Amino acid sequence: MIIPLERAYPDCLKMLRNPPGQLYVRGRLPDPEKPAVAIVGARNCTFYGSDMAKWFAFELAKAGVQIISGMAMGVDGIAQRAALDAGGRSFALLGCGADICYPKSNRDLYERLLISGGVISEYPDGMQPISRLFPSRNRLIAGFSRAVIVVEAREKSGTLITADAALEQGKDVFVLPGRITDALSAGCNRLLAQGAGIALSPQMILEALHIAPKQKHPAADIPSRIDESVLKCLTDDELSIWKKLSDRPLSLQELYDKAMENGEKCTLPNVLAIVMTLVEKSVIRTDGDGRYYI
Repeated sequence: MIIPLERAYPDCLKMLRNPPGQLYVRGRLPDPEKPAVAIVGARNCTFYGSDMAKWFAFELAKAGVQIISGMAMGVDGIAQRAALDAGGRSFALLGCGADICYPKSNRDLYERLLISGGVISEYPDGMQPISRLFPSRNRLIAGFSRAVIVVEAREKSGTLITADAALEQGKDVFVLPGRITDALSAGCNRLLAQGAGIALSPQMILEALHIAPKQKHPAADIPSRIDESVLKCLTDDELSIWKKLSDRPLSLQELYDKAMENGEKCTLPNVLAIVMTLVEKSVIRTDGDGRYYI
């Protein structure tokens, strides 16, 4: 346990309006001499959100930036894994005791953080995760960070609590832009309307941190979710349906209508069978409401 009177207590937290009275740390604390950026976002992120979280976290970590997040499902965990994959350091702030892996499905990430970063909480060991504890921990995610990147967020979400805490602390907030019709972009677009910075590439963030970017053409480095070898294994019919999809979800009826517009001979059951095969091959994804997208 670390208390404010100890030298090990982070100076960045002393500046908070309500600094934690104690910190429980497993692993280590972020290095105050190195830049740290939080990457937070939706638990049920899209493939696009997942790809962007990986891209930003990997490139920033590769440049020496420490990645801060909450080890949650979705964007948080994805970003932290990518940072570790890049050989960087990442730190998780928990809404429970630091000795508790929450969610349990992130046990592999938890173990990796203990080696290449740290797990931190203001709550004592044994404290179980309770919903009311998470808004408070979000201020610490912002507190440890020089900037916060938001990758997909609903209109009302814990992600926005982190962003609001960062703004209150005078930190920069960068937001991944999204379509105005997407629920997972509603929170992001609200932040943009309020004057948050736009996150178009990791290099843009590095420049804001005064770290010289290594890539001159970042768009060429955007990760591809789909291995080209997988596409080569698709049948002609499967590839035809795949090409009709984008990151905007389409229903089976819309896919069937597109096929008919192109003069293709198929039935709705045929389209359904192909879509199910593509889902099984992890080439497309469902949004849970009977719609499909890449």
